[in-house]
Amino acid sequence: MIRFDYADPGTLAEASALLLAHGDEASLMAGGTDLLVEIKEQLRRPRLVIDLKRIAGLDQLAVDADGALRLGALVTSRRIETDARVRAHWPGLHQALSELGSIQVRHRATVVGNICRASPSADALPPLIADGAALHLHGPKGDREVALEDFFTGPGRTVLGPGEIVLQVRVPPLPLPLQAGRAYIKHGRRKAMELATVGVATCLALAADGRVAEVRIALGAVAPTPVRARAAERALLGERPSDALLAQAGELAMRESRPIDNVRASAAYRREMVGVLTRRVLQQALVRARGTPPARVSA
Repeated sequence: MIRFDYADPGTLAEASALLLAHGDEASLMAGGTDLLVEIKEQLRRPRLVIDLKRIAGLDQLAVDADGALRLGALVTSRRIETDARVRAHWPGLHQALSELGSIQVRHRATVVGNICRASPSADALPPLIADGAALHLHGPKGDREVALEDFFTGPGRTVLGPGEIVLQVRVPPLPLPLQAGRAYIKHGRRKAMELATVGVATCLALAADGRVAEVRIALGAVAPTPVRARAAERALLGERPSDALLAQAGELAMRESRPIDNVRASAAYRREMVGVLTRRVLQQALVRARGTPPARVSA
């Protein structure tokens, strides 16, 4: 472990000022499950670690009156895993974070930390992108909101500017009376404590006549950043789902993926699994959409 200075600011303004002053030599810490391991292995060598835990309000997990879900920067994966509202209404996100690392890691690892790590295989990213999530950022120039799908510029890289901090994630509600189904499937070599070889998530909403009114499909671990399968989405919109249509969506999603060969899987295998998992995740979402009456989530 290398030596570094430690700061635990009590306000956002103080944390942002420290981050701005020290630039690339400073690292933010929420859960620390990635940061501290990388410091120990000397993959990162910060001169200053800025701990966010004393800043009030960043641990908030709430459902707004309109049904939107809000996750503060210090909300852990374990809190998502054990929250009944998330389990019932955002099952894709619940599934993803229930499979993140070990239970010991989930007690420490934060959702925002998983996002800011910007790993193409990060578990939280596909379901949150499929759900239309946005990030609330705070920095020296004020606050701004960024759609999660626009947050990433490459592996480990984001649009965060100097001194900017992610405060929270907001997942918007779907407009009533649409019936929504959400799902996430992670494929890896093991059933637990595994990085995704391929991850596919969807949020699909049906109109009263059974046609697809809204749909987002997000792919993880098959491109430098998480990607939307937009051609597959366009094929589904306005249509009544059928086995043939879901198979077509899977084929289109395969073409939109850009996987690489590495020690976990070949590019060809990943591409094939995109097609398989897209069909499966759409089937799961349809079952949930058809079986769940539209309703607002109670706060």
